[in-house]
Amino acid sequence: MEISGKTGFACLLGSPVAHSSSPAMHNLAFELNNLDYRYLAFDVTPDRISQAAAALKELKCLGFNLTMPLKRDIIPYLDEMSNESKICEAVNTVTVKGDKLIGTTTDGIGFFDSLKFEESIDLKGKSMVMLGAGGAANAIAAEGAFNRLSSLSIFRRKNERWSETQAFIDKLNKETNCTVSLFDIADETTLKSELEKTSVLCNATNVGMGDDKSSPVPKNVLNENLHVADIIYHPEVTTLMQDAMDIGAKASNGKYMLLYQGAASFKIWTGCDMPIKEVKEKVFS
Repeated sequence: MEISGKTGFACLLGSPVAHSSSPAMHNLAFELNNLDYRYLAFDVTPDRISQAAAALKELKCLGFNLTMPLKRDIIPYLDEMSNESKICEAVNTVTVKGDKLIGTTTDGIGFFDSLKFEESIDLKGKSMVMLGAGGAANAIAAEGAFNRLSSLSIFRRKNERWSETQAFIDKLNKETNCTVSLFDIADETTLKSELEKTSVLCNATNVGMGDDKSSPVPKNVLNENLHVADIIYHPEVTTLMQDAMDIGAKASNGKYMLLYQGAASFKIWTGCDMPIKEVKEKVFS
């Protein structure tokens, strides 16, 4: 598709972004849907986010995604936010509508849809255990509490941010029908007990990412009936995933979470479905 004077654009903001698969994913989706847009990636640091947001609004950008470290920094410059984003205080998708910037998060949608469509695990009305309470974890928790789960047990380190996580959980319990509980990740007895009541363990920490060979939990708390869904996708198999597979449990990484959160953003901006099959084959193979 040739670029013309009418070609519009969407983009990714973050730092770093040069490694991202988002441009390849969205540009292929625009092409296959015969949409005259292009998707670019811009390296933007938190101290420049206000200027970037103002410029994208002025240039009538279709919309933009945000990755680390900007998912919270964008919030002061938005005109509207979804309930999920308000509660988890994180935004990864912004739509430009006239002179307004409207933010939401599709990270949680990406996680649950990747399980549903790639692993045949539908958690509607069911329970889940999650490790971590950062930006991605809170987005998954919010999506789960609002739209998917009946109960969610969150395990995190009992440090200076414990009360912040408890306040977030209190909001979820107040505004949704999901029962959300917070536990100390160091409490292995409770963790093992909670894992015996569910079928899915989500690791939303960064433990095990890159060259880190550690696992966020000991192997002996896992059981063979679990599916361990690690949102890390580099390396492809984390130590936690390998521990799970060693005892006969199933495991998956976060590669397709990226695909499905992108598909949700694409749908919000264009009203069109991302051609998942073609994007998987050409971008995620």
